[in-house]
Amino acid sequence: MSYSYRVGQPTITRIVPEVCSVLWERLAPFYMRMPTTEHDWLEIASGYFEKWQFPHCLGAIDGKHIVMRSPDNSGSVYFNYKGTFSIVLLALADAHLQFVMIDVGAYGRNSDGGIFAHSNFGKALNTKALCLPSGSHLPGAKQLGDVPFVFIGDEAFPLHEHIMRPYPGRGCTDEQRVFNYRLSRARRCVESAFGVLATRWRVFYTKIGVTPETTKEIVKATVVLHNLLQKETTATQTASMLHDYSVRPAGGVEDLPRIGVHGSQQAADIRDTFRNYFNHFNVLPWQDNSVRRGYLGEP
Repeated sequence: MSYSYRVGQPTITRIVPEVCSVLWERLAPFYMRMPTTEHDWLEIASGYFEKWQFPHCLGAIDGKHIVMRSPDNSGSVYFNYKGTFSIVLLALADAHLQFVMIDVGAYGRNSDGGIFAHSNFGKALNTKALCLPSGSHLPGAKQLGDVPFVFIGDEAFPLHEHIMRPYPGRGCTDEQRVFNYRLSRARRCVESAFGVLATRWRVFYTKIGVTPETTKEIVKATVVLHNLLQKETTATQTASMLHDYSVRPAGGVEDLPRIGVHGSQQAADIRDTFRNYFNHFNVLPWQDNSVRRGYLGEP
C-alpha cells in the first residue's frame, strides 16, 4: 500500500487500524446488532425453518482461523492444528448468511468450544441473559412436548440445553445419521458465511502480515461490511460467490483451558427429541438417500 499510494509506511500503519476501527464503531450499531428480545430471536428461527427445515434454531456457530504472520516472541500460542499461525474468528450466523455475533482475537491454539465458553456470548448463555424464547412444541408435533430453542454447532462444541451437536462416532443408527445430516445441512450457513466473507475480502486468502491487534481490527471491519453488503445482496448473487455481546474486549487474547463436550442427560434427551422429529414428523424426501450416500445427493 505504501508503494501503491506513495504514502510512508509509518503513516499506513496508523491509517489502516484507524479506518477499520471507525468502520466498526459507526456500522456495528446498525449491521451487527445482537438480538435483545424474543421477537428478534424468533425471526432468526423462522428463517432457519423456512430455508433449511430446522425448527427452533437460533443460529449456527463455528470458528475460522485467520492466518497471519507469526508475531515476534510469541512462542506457540498462535500455532494451530493446521500448522499455521492464527487468531480465531468465532461467529454465529443466521439463515441469510449474516453474522449475528462474533468473537475475534483468541489464540489459534484454542479450541472453538473453549473460546465459546469463555466469550461474552457463551457466558451470557450460561447465565440466561440472552432473552431466548421460551420452549414450545415443534411444528406439527405437539405430542413431543415443549422443546427449547437451540444453537447448532459441530463436534467442537458441548452438548447443552441450548446447543445441539452431532451424534459422535461411526456406530450411529440410521435415525442418528438423519439427525446429523439435518443438523449439518442447517449448519452450512455459517460455513457459507465464512466463504462469502473470504470471497469478498481476499485478504483472508493470504497470510496477513500485521500485528494481532491490527488483524483483529481488520476482521471486525470486514465482518460488519459483509453484513452491510449481505442485506443488499440477492440470494442468487450470494450463491454465485460462495447492548453488545459481539466482540472480545481489547487485550482479551488469552490462552484458554480446554472444556469437555459431554452434555447432561437433559441435553441428550432434547437431541433425541429432534432426532425423533426429523425421522417421523418432518421428513425430507431425499434425506435417507443423502445419508446413505454420505450427505451427497441433496437436490
